[in-house]
Amino acid sequence: MANNTQILNLISMALLLLFVSNSEGHSAAEEEADRISALPGQPKVTFPQFSGYVTVNKVAGRALFYWLTESPNSPSSKPLVIWLNGGPGCSSVAYGASEEIGPFRINKSASGLYLNKFSWNNVANLLFLETPAGVGFSYTNRSSDLLDTGDRRTAMDSLEFLIRWLDRFPRYKNREVYITGESYAGHYVPQLARQIMVYNKKSKHPINLKGIMVGNAVTDNYYDNLGTVTYWWSHAMISDKTYQQLINTCDFRRQKESNECESLYSYAMDQEFGNIDQYNIYAPPCNNSDGSRFTRHSMRLPNRPHSVPIS
Repeated sequence: MANNTQILNLISMALLLLFVSNSEGHSAAEEEADRISALPGQPKVTFPQFSGYVTVNKVAGRALFYWLTESPNSPSSKPLVIWLNGGPGCSSVAYGASEEIGPFRINKSASGLYLNKFSWNNVANLLFLETPAGVGFSYTNRSSDLLDTGDRRTAMDSLEFLIRWLDRFPRYKNREVYITGESYAGHYVPQLARQIMVYNKKSKHPINLKGIMVGNAVTDNYYDNLGTVTYWWSHAMISDKTYQQLINTCDFRRQKESNECESLYSYAMDQEFGNIDQYNIYAPPCNNSDGSRFTRHSMRLPNRPHSVPIS
């Protein structure tokens, strides 16, 4: 009887080891399938890159796209930094990765890439996530998903992505994780962090979330819009008179302002701004693709989601 018990225990252990081995092999195969050998026009680099899709809802056919650029300096000791662009609707690959914190820049002739010496992957492993479905390369097979998406589903899909992505890249399961982003990621980042905290309370394999960070965050219509107008005035972009008229006329809590308020915004931007970039007022404005300079009409209004998307 004892011998039979020992045999059963040995068989159970063998099956368990086989299962673990197969799981690890499956993860390794998935990871390798996502490996990027080189991008078109890319200079030689010493860091690995991966990209691909993770299905977050099989019924709807929703899948989120990611691009991982690991650190060239001891990546196994570096944290995982997840980057989310805002919008809603802005691509993390097109903006965050290609224009802001990623390792590459596109050259002026659009014929190739060059290295960004200020890339964040010098100090962390960067995971650029396209979310929600419909943004960038992320997709859904259910058309209605593009019409009724919202912050809650975006957070839940992003959590599902992260859980499944960590299964694909198990070496990151115990790694420190930071969630970062800009603009409307002022909603995405803290809401995803909250979902992770809820998940961690009931999971045997909690995600090692260490912190969040958002730049130029969209958080609250009133303070965002009032702060924008105050910034214009305090940096001599608009006159005292126009500033007082905006303060007295506009209800910064509303998503749709009155016609009088909208007219004041237009006057400030068309007549008083001058030819400057409100996002970088101390630098020359960028050129259009035809070589002409941006005009003041290219400027975006403050955060009023009903009328103008923000990145």
